[in-house]
Amino acid sequence: MFLRSFSRSLMELKLIAAVAFLLLSATVAADYVRPQPRKTLHFPLSHNPSSHPQQVHISLAGDKHMRVTWVTGDKSSPSSVEYGTSPGRYSSVAQGESTSYSYIFYSSGKIHHTVIGPLEHSTVYFYRCGGQGPEFQLKTPPAQFPVTFAVAGDLGQTGWTKTTLDHIDQCNYDVHLLPGDLSYADYMQHRWDTFGELVQPLASARPWMVTEGNHEKEVIPFLKDGFESYNARWKMPFEESGSSSNLYYSFEVAGIHVIMLGSYTDYDEQSNQYRWLENDLSKVDRKKTPWLVVLFHVPWYNSNKAHQAEGDDMMAAMEPLLYAASVDLVLAGHVHAYERSKRINNGRFDPCGAVHITIGDGGNNEGLAHWYIDPQPEWSVFREASFGHGELKIVNSTHAFWSWHRNDDDEPIRSDQVWISSLVSSGCVAEKRHEQRKMLLAP
Repeated sequence: MFLRSFSRSLMELKLIAAVAFLLLSATVAADYVRPQPRKTLHFPLSHNPSSHPQQVHISLAGDKHMRVTWVTGDKSSPSSVEYGTSPGRYSSVAQGESTSYSYIFYSSGKIHHTVIGPLEHSTVYFYRCGGQGPEFQLKTPPAQFPVTFAVAGDLGQTGWTKTTLDHIDQCNYDVHLLPGDLSYADYMQHRWDTFGELVQPLASARPWMVTEGNHEKEVIPFLKDGFESYNARWKMPFEESGSSSNLYYSFEVAGIHVIMLGSYTDYDEQSNQYRWLENDLSKVDRKKTPWLVVLFHVPWYNSNKAHQAEGDDMMAAMEPLLYAASVDLVLAGHVHAYERSKRINNGRFDPCGAVHITIGDGGNNEGLAHWYIDPQPEWSVFREASFGHGELKIVNSTHAFWSWHRNDDDEPIRSDQVWISSLVSSGCVAEKRHEQRKMLLAP
């Protein structure tokens, strides 16, 4: 009897152990196993003539215009761009400006900025910089929906950065949006040069619209103000949008108004940025531009333990402006992970609030932010610490499709996706305007 009971108990223990093992195996298999970090990229010395263009990238510069930026070692190289719609045949030429800067023992090359246009929409142009070197080609964004944006922040220069760029290159996108932390040069100015070379294949073909992050600061007390390298190399259309600073500006593509804000310049109600934002929002015609998208570096809604509450002051100052203007989508970086929220305002779900997305996972050398706050906040829909990129396709005036693509063993795996309805189509814009009128007319 004892042996029979013992045998039965032993069999039950084995069965329990087997079931536990299977459950554990299933759980482990269901979890995404993140690949190992990758090393910082190293670049061979260039043997091209010093008059040849390097680090070529383009950006939007007002209606139907594009800014071409490049660097030459030859200080006498002209800031001219020849361009046309046929290879090797340039029907137009534009003259631009140039700048340079010194940073301790480093001296930059000649940095050229030349605006070309007017350009036709959805058209391929061939161009040559300074009359020297290879021919490049670009495609202008469309005049109508659909429009696709590639989104990746906190890029850096690692093996994962290269993978992210390769995945973006597979996307049929019109404009790249980068919410801060570009090169991770971190005072080593030659790393700005290598970053320019790394992104040139993509950034010379589609406009890259960027805003600054903390790694662009590069302040040296009493010697160097912040953002000198960034401002010299990545000139954005701040003047074209009525801004007094390259750290915040706006632009439009088809029916989308995009605002790039600065997390590292003054943003309180007395600041130039706040006043500019008020003025810029007041000019947006939601009948012509039904979509309103905002980017900045430090996220306002973040359930990751990294960089907790760093965006609170900016949110307290500016979220009421964005909410009153019915901003559809807010994109941020800084946290090296991905997270998407519900529509939210003032910390709570609000059907007339913005969707907030953190996408600081481009591939930087600091690694991923693995730790999240538990339990997951009610407003947080999806979060994961993996490298990747996002794609935002504005399909029409009422619907957009967002997807996030994780870097999984060098393959872009769509891991999160959602359809987003514009606030214009939901009636939120009209409702808020009605409330504003009531407040103005109130005794």
